[in-house]
Amino acid sequence: MTTPEVQYGLLAPMLIVFSVAVLGVLVEAFVPLRARRITHVGLALAGLVAALAAILGLAGTEASAMSGAVAIDGPTLFLQGTIVLVSIPAIALLAERTVAVTGAGAERRIDSFTPQASTTPGSVAEKEAIDAGVAQTEVFPLAMFAIGGMLLFPAATDLLTMFVALEVLSLPLYLLCGLARRRRLLSQEAALKYFLLGAFSSAFFLFGVAFLYGYAGTVRLDGIADAIAVDGQGRSLALIGTALLAVGLLFKVGAVPFHSWIPDVYQGAPTPVTALMATVTKVAAFGAILRIFGVALPGLESSWRPMLWVVAIATMVLGSVVAVTQTDVKRMLAYSSVAHTGFILTGVTALGDVGDSGVSATMFYLLAYAFSTLGGFAIIGLARDERGEVSDLERWAGIGRRSPLVAAVFGLFLLSFAGIPLTSGFIGKFAVFSAASGAGGAALVVVGVVCSAIAAFFYVRVIVLMFFTDPGERTATIVRPTASVSCAIGVSVVVTVALGVFPQPVLDLAARAGNFL
Repeated sequence: MTTPEVQYGLLAPMLIVFSVAVLGVLVEAFVPLRARRITHVGLALAGLVAALAAILGLAGTEASAMSGAVAIDGPTLFLQGTIVLVSIPAIALLAERTVAVTGAGAERRIDSFTPQASTTPGSVAEKEAIDAGVAQTEVFPLAMFAIGGMLLFPAATDLLTMFVALEVLSLPLYLLCGLARRRRLLSQEAALKYFLLGAFSSAFFLFGVAFLYGYAGTVRLDGIADAIAVDGQGRSLALIGTALLAVGLLFKVGAVPFHSWIPDVYQGAPTPVTALMATVTKVAAFGAILRIFGVALPGLESSWRPMLWVVAIATMVLGSVVAVTQTDVKRMLAYSSVAHTGFILTGVTALGDVGDSGVSATMFYLLAYAFSTLGGFAIIGLARDERGEVSDLERWAGIGRRSPLVAAVFGLFLLSFAGIPLTSGFIGKFAVFSAASGAGGAALVVVGVVCSAIAAFFYVRVIVLMFFTDPGERTATIVRPTASVSCAIGVSVVVTVALGVFPQPVLDLAARAGNFL
């Protein structure tokens, strides 16, 4: 029997992050306003580094904790490591205070968040808060609570623990989405949409838990798998429960037809929050999908695999086609995210075939996509005018001539999204397409390749707009990034190139980590 001390050791990464989140609440209560930001940033980064060290210390561990409610195995540690590695530069983006050029030519430092969330947009109280330099520092403990939930989500081995993790990661994000400094009404609308649709998806997830519990008499994933294995017929409750669970999970990853929140929320949320949601949230949600379908529902593979085929095809097609029509950079990347969700789902459809290639390919894709996406949104946050961030596509015309280095880095991320060779995106797509093809999904691969070609059009369109169009009066200014933002972008560039040129060590690591407990 596992002792409590061993259990605490197994849970160390999650306990560290949650402890930092609680300490962040105390910082809000007792630390003076001037020192809060630097205290929060130092505390969050130290906690994430400690969590990463704990994950590395657990390498090779295969055990369970919390009476079997949490599994520490290869996929858990790989996904938790990905979440923590991406969260470190994401916290740096939350702490950004970029320089904005005022109408008089002077400079002042502003961040992406409204100074006071409780004030009415455009009110006198809001203007007074801006002039006073008030900063919204509650974003740091909220982000750490969300990251803690993300660490627990792919590790949970019973559905109730998974539901708790889902709510812990979701509720802070609902709040963070409504705190944008610019376009406050759009930001609040995005937060409300995200909250309402997220509540519906959570209800679907919980109904699915109820149906599967009614069918199997347990919420443990292995217990559900055992009940399905011994029951040759009468699986109606299990199928209904699976469908309802799938709705809740597919909403979180933004798959069609549960994607409608993605463009509005990505556009309206503060850009650092968008970067957090588009990366680590997707990693955690896909980790939960892999565990549910790979551990609890392999006996229903003949039922859920065709469903995932249809969803993956619809997601790739809609995301790629609609992205072509977008006139806002953040909305374009939002629909790009939808398309990438479809690409990742092609890897999920290979679960149970060709060894563990579906799991390992999906995990590699998540790692590669997360860093490229984080870097892309970090670049978007640098495009400013006197009022703040600028994401209108027409205002990016000629940026490559004014700020060639920043535009070149953004172009690299766009090429990675398109799956161009020598970038991490190409290796990721090759991995999931190979896994799907080996599992009999040749049609999925064909659709994926066609959609990749469509997606390449709108990525190249942005590159052409930046470098081959003359800048005009309305062209946005690329502000000087802070040291922390420069480090975040630099790390994303290094990972994007390294995984494209030398991917084999990480592919081997993902393959070794592809076995569920």
